[in-house]
Amino acid sequence: MKMKVVFLAACAVLLASCGSGKNVVKSTPQREVVLETQEEKAPELPQLEQIKRPITTTTNHTEAYIQKFAPIAVKKMHEHNIPASITLAQGVLESGSGRSQLALRSNNHFGIKCHRGWEGHSVTHDDDEKGECFRKYKYPETSYEDHSQFLLTRKRYASLFRLRHTDYKGWAYGLKRAGYATDRKYPQKLIAIINKYNLTQYDRIKPKGSLASNAKVFAAESYKVQKGDTLYSIARRYNMSVKKLKEVNGLTDNNISIGQDLLVE
Repeated sequence: MKMKVVFLAACAVLLASCGSGKNVVKSTPQREVVLETQEEKAPELPQLEQIKRPITTTTNHTEAYIQKFAPIAVKKMHEHNIPASITLAQGVLESGSGRSQLALRSNNHFGIKCHRGWEGHSVTHDDDEKGECFRKYKYPETSYEDHSQFLLTRKRYASLFRLRHTDYKGWAYGLKRAGYATDRKYPQKLIAIINKYNLTQYDRIKPKGSLASNAKVFAAESYKVQKGDTLYSIARRYNMSVKKLKEVNGLTDNNISIGQDLLVE
């Protein structure tokens, strides 16, 4: 009898154990929901509308950069009397034709540092010193306007605005004298870019005309100077006079360099 009781008790325990196993609900760990915090926004400059330009067929990054930003450089020239050629050359040089690390990270195409009083967004970048503060823009077009304001609002650049907007050499050397760049060859580099890519063509666009009415300036046929070329040989090839060729390209002497683009109307 005692054995029977023990046996029945063991069976009861076993059945209870099996029954409870069927009713166990395994709890799954809850997924943690992470709310994305909104970045605190600092005051921004008015953002200029992005330029919509057709995709270019050129494989030259600098030429593509110039085609894209020439319209806004001309617009700034008409508004502020800064040569479009100088603005474009500075953009090419300072931003590596839009491909430098700073330009890609911050849309800052002129290497403008934060300076005192800057309340917009910024990034740090190693330049003259490690981890310097540089201005950051939503669009690269905005950096073109800020570049103009940077020159307009500082007394050390005031003398430049007494120069003609066609005096790109005066502007190039004047920027260096005013302390815009520490590079001793800064003026020569700007002038070389202007001459190589014939940027003076943009200085000749009339203020009252729209870019559409000046389309012939942008679409004009050009010739890349080859070894052995002279102004006379190029002018003869395109049925032009040397005088006209120099006038169209803003040349003051007969010096040309291999790879230089010349307008040949």
